[in-house]
Amino acid sequence: MIVDDEQDLCEILKFNLEAEGYDVITANSAEEAMKHITKGINVDMFILDVMMEGISGFQMAAKLRSNSKTAHIPIIFCTAKDSENDMLTGFGVGSDDYITKPFRLSEVKARVKAVLRRYNNNNNTTQEANIIRYKGLVFDTESKKCTIDGNIVELTKIEFELLALLVENKNKVFTRKQLLEIVWPNDIVVLDRSVDVKIARARKKMGAYANCIRTKFGYGYSFEAN
Repeated sequence: MIVDDEQDLCEILKFNLEAEGYDVITANSAEEAMKHITKGINVDMFILDVMMEGISGFQMAAKLRSNSKTAHIPIIFCTAKDSENDMLTGFGVGSDDYITKPFRLSEVKARVKAVLRRYNNNNNTTQEANIIRYKGLVFDTESKKCTIDGNIVELTKIEFELLALLVENKNKVFTRKQLLEIVWPNDIVVLDRSVDVKIARARKKMGAYANCIRTKFGYGYSFEAN
């Protein structure tokens, strides 16, 4: 969500970030942004201006950090307030990055990507007890159940073990040989092609997370943040 009282700037950022594959919502005031949030719109990152009429960007950030539902969401300030004290204030109210105007669009895109990557690594993949989780995708290694947003996904034993291994080791590339050695029983003779078939079948069951299962041509497979 981009929050800035300069409508033209919002549209420029929206166009360029959408070209990178992001879904972007804009608001021209903090008050408008907060209305979106109270309606239950899911936001993965806020890009906030500071100097706005009514509630300032600093004040909005403080409100977001004090609310348990939004306290974890990354915030990037994008503002003309470029003094050291301004930056310290921004980080003091909980921002994850601070970009001063005027800026290069390439810089904004790079900062957004970096902050989201850091957030995903720290928060979206967790291993607690017998749970392997990435966002709404959950593997319970004790009950051998896989769910997406609470809905059970019917997987075979091999599909479950393959996907759980990839999600648990997010961004790590496994060769076909490694997957065969780790997942398949030792007393069964299988070909490398069997991995491709199983991955293809499992990918079809992953819904919104299918694109996270990446084929690394010449290497193997990995699970990457979408």
